[in-house]
Amino acid sequence: MADDQDDAEKTEDPTQKRLKEAHDKGDVAKSQEVSTWFTLAGATLLIALFAPEIAASIGSLLKGYMEHAHQIPVDGYALKALWRDTGQSIALIVGLPLLALVVMAVAGNMVQHQLVFTTETITPKLSKISPLSGFKRLFSGESLVNFAKGIAKIFVVGALMVAVLWPRRDEADVMIFADLTIILEEARILILQLLGAVMAFMTVVAAADFAYQRNKWFNKQKMSLRDVKDEYKQTEGDPHVKGKIRQIRMERSRKRMMSAVPDATVVVTNPTHYAVALKYEDGMGAPLCIAKGTDAVALRIRGVAKEHQIPVIENPPLARALYASVEIEQEIPEEHYKAVAEVIGFVYRMRKRSNWRSN
Repeated sequence: MADDQDDAEKTEDPTQKRLKEAHDKGDVAKSQEVSTWFTLAGATLLIALFAPEIAASIGSLLKGYMEHAHQIPVDGYALKALWRDTGQSIALIVGLPLLALVVMAVAGNMVQHQLVFTTETITPKLSKISPLSGFKRLFSGESLVNFAKGIAKIFVVGALMVAVLWPRRDEADVMIFADLTIILEEARILILQLLGAVMAFMTVVAAADFAYQRNKWFNKQKMSLRDVKDEYKQTEGDPHVKGKIRQIRMERSRKRMMSAVPDATVVVTNPTHYAVALKYEDGMGAPLCIAKGTDAVALRIRGVAKEHQIPVIENPPLARALYASVEIEQEIPEEHYKAVAEVIGFVYRMRKRSNWRSN
């Protein structure tokens, strides 16, 4: 019940991270029928292309033994050497074709998924040796489907063999009196016909089984909404935590900005919505923006400026333009040089007048 409920909740397509984790664990979409098809295809090609040469080589080797049987020593070490030499000769003859079959078997896996290097599938697990788990696997739905599929293949392949061999049943009596070379060639042709019929059937079976296995594996990897959220938290971080960190960073940046306001030369405002604090000293290439803000932040900037007797100049167009075009700790753009120069010049003149009156 719990497993069914969990499966029902898995409505979301798997993420790339989930698919990669499954691949790394050796959990991949794999159809045994595709591997079988590639092996049969390799065997068919080998028989079609190399069977005569292989048969001729083995026949020549055995013929030499038959013709010189009386000259071959079979006592003690000589018999051992004979078996060794014969085995090596046969291995050299059939080694390359067998290697080609291995390559085809590997290709049958590689076309279905990337190569997997993992010990996950061979790691000892109690569930693998549990009689109860083994009983469940033996009589599971998948096992029953595989059993039915195997029975169906046996009947279909048997029917194909009958369809190929039955029309040629009368040739069996004639072949008894034919030369061995002719018999081998006819057998090769007959085997190729059988393999061709089986390959045509297995092509349909492999394609259908691969689609079934791929869909089954993909559904197995599906995730619930909770799984997606948990994975997002693991990879991107908890949104609430990230929001809190961002808030803390903004607050710290705001505090640093406010601490720089007392060093400003002038604060340009609009007069309640915008505030931009500028700093200019002799030797600087252009005035520098050291603080800016809107609404509540602008109000705080004006408050700090008044506390430290920093001139606050109302110039709405200039305040809006500076706020939009310059970032903190950056020089103002050239297009605002003239307007800012007039404001700073006004501030300097006011300071001179204030100093003259105080004197």
